[in-house]
Amino acid sequence: MLISRRALTVALAGVVSATTLSAQRPAAVRPLAPSEYLYLWTASADSSGPDFLAVYDVRDNAKAARYGALVTTVAVPGRGNGPHHTEHDMPADGRLFANGFRSGQSFVFDLRDPRAPRVETHFGDIAGLMHPHSFWRLPNGNLLSTFQMQHDAAGTAPGGLVELTPSATLVRSSSANRAPASRSDRPYSAAILSNIDRVVVTTSDMDKADSTRNVQLWRLSDLSLQRTIELPLGPHFEGYRSAEPRVLSDGKTVLVSTFNCGLFLLDGLRSATPSARMVASFPRKPGTSCAVPVVAGKYYLITVPAWSAVVSLDISDPAHPREVSRVTLGPDDVPHWIGIEPNHRRVVITGYQAMKTRVLLATFNATTGALTLDERFRAAGNTEPGMRLENITWPHGGTGAGIPHGAVFSRSR
Repeated sequence: MLISRRALTVALAGVVSATTLSAQRPAAVRPLAPSEYLYLWTASADSSGPDFLAVYDVRDNAKAARYGALVTTVAVPGRGNGPHHTEHDMPADGRLFANGFRSGQSFVFDLRDPRAPRVETHFGDIAGLMHPHSFWRLPNGNLLSTFQMQHDAAGTAPGGLVELTPSATLVRSSSANRAPASRSDRPYSAAILSNIDRVVVTTSDMDKADSTRNVQLWRLSDLSLQRTIELPLGPHFEGYRSAEPRVLSDGKTVLVSTFNCGLFLLDGLRSATPSARMVASFPRKPGTSCAVPVVAGKYYLITVPAWSAVVSLDISDPAHPREVSRVTLGPDDVPHWIGIEPNHRRVVITGYQAMKTRVLLATFNATTGALTLDERFRAAGNTEPGMRLENITWPHGGTGAGIPHGAVFSRSR
């Protein structure tokens, strides 16, 4: 059968056109599956017992023995480490860093087999710097950690930044104890902006001996301190005690929360004259602090103890955050740490006072920003939602109550 030259040209054009359109069409993104496990970095309320990592099964399907069942625990060396912050997201390599701030010891958990976790290594002072606080993954897979302090001839001085391999081997370090830093500026947490070669570092003192309004800008490439921004004071001193900086979904905008319940937008991070402005504030409850936030798309979630609540803000316009939802807990509950599931469907909550030994889950609607308490996540036979880490015979031994702090969902498979 003969095909005319014109017909062949038209046919080939159709193939090329279809191929071009196919290449231009974005590939379908497979939705992330739910997390299967929840990891709780837990202090032993019994000083004679070890601190430990607890693993809970949060599979909401027929494979789970029971939604929220305790799977296992792994104890860490020493006693009274003061389990505090973990990484905020489960890393791809399956190794989770967690600090014991009281002892200054930090631990690396190998969680590649969630049902058989182990302590891969632990470490203390590095390069003369003490008490690591927060851990953040770099694009190269290493970790950047804030170290709160070091000693010098005048006493206890600001610590610095340290880059570590996933096995906790030192790559490089840099001291914060130099101009233009104040001796009150203890590196607390960080936000990494690799596209502009910057790290935003907050400066709260975990010992609460000093209080400043400073946020630092470091250069990522050589870990040099570039500039210090003073947060505005605020009508209720919201600018003090800078806490957690977070990069928004555009990869360049940074919001900084303070323990004094202010929320600040950083401007001009690429310029020689960066600045900050307060864009929101929350009431404060005596003896408590606003604490850990998470960013989920166009929403910013943060704990507000004065309301015993986790609040969801629409930050489509970061200069004008707008509350869209909140999940309110018991009147004596003080939520502190929150972590979000990789698919943004669930939020884990730990805290103080009435929820000192308790962990809760909330469901999150990534489209509307709505938060709802997960009523099904509870111990068998309990009338209250959530799990209390009490009256349990732990797999690692002992029955003392556990006090969870850092909490992380497993990576979606």
